[in-house]
Amino acid sequence: MSKKSKKIIVTAAVTGGIHTPSMTPYLPCGVEGISKAAIKAANAGASIVHIHAREDNGKPTSDLETIGKILKKIKENSDVIIGITTGGALGMTLEERLAVIPAFKPEIASFNSGSINFNISEMAKSIKEPKYDWEVPFLTSTKKNVFSNTFEEMERCIEIMNDAGTVPEFEIFDFGQIHNIKYLFDKGLIKKPLYFQFVPSVLGGIPLNPDNVWYFVNQLKKTFGEDVNFSMVSAGRRIFRYEVLSAILGGNVRVGLEDSLYINVSGELATSNSQQVEKIINILKMLDYEIATPDEAREILNTKGKINVNF
Repeated sequence: MSKKSKKIIVTAAVTGGIHTPSMTPYLPCGVEGISKAAIKAANAGASIVHIHAREDNGKPTSDLETIGKILKKIKENSDVIIGITTGGALGMTLEERLAVIPAFKPEIASFNSGSINFNISEMAKSIKEPKYDWEVPFLTSTKKNVFSNTFEEMERCIEIMNDAGTVPEFEIFDFGQIHNIKYLFDKGLIKKPLYFQFVPSVLGGIPLNPDNVWYFVNQLKKTFGEDVNFSMVSAGRRIFRYEVLSAILGGNVRVGLEDSLYINVSGELATSNSQQVEKIINILKMLDYEIATPDEAREILNTKGKINVNF
């Protein structure tokens, strides 16, 4: 697919494992809430939905039965590419995080490209009256958290993904992690086409600003070639400005309540994932970009197709 005809892949990260119900009444929780939110995001034009699981009270979970129910409901009602997290939630063991791959054999899944001090403890200060008892302890505990992704763990993860026929989405929290993936590439553990997700703004990782976005893209293309596929996570109120920047630099886009709770810079809460999907698609179309359908995204990323998953 030539640069001229390249279409933009739109990912909706539906719920994540960071925000809590006290921060917004619109956070999808439970099997019904998450699956319905994903289906609506797909109907709004998302090419991919990125899935974490939560209990009905919003607490992140690695329970395979819960995850399986979410995945099946989405698959039964949409042709969207269903991507699964291997990041899970902070504090989960590697075994908990990776169990989803052999269990469900998804088309695509996140691959964490190195260890970082993933600290979201400051978010607890915004919660004055917690809706649930688990929220504040969960957030404050991350001050002592190391999100471990050693080279041994990364090699184990990529072997499991290769066995399942799952395309890795390489999450990059800091610039050096690009070269972690180059190491795996040079060892022959992964092959092109590669797909990267730049994840700035996490305390412990790289800050989100235009200079860092440009440098990420520059280094990525120098390392893997001009045709490398990438996208970007944008946190906070300026999500749409940064997602447009990603598109301008030749990348794809990602929105969703995992990444940002807002619909504008004024701080108005987004009422749904589909609202964010509709807004970014409208902006991109006004700039003459075309949006990839799920099947077009499958072709771009070389995934195995909906019929070959295990759910």
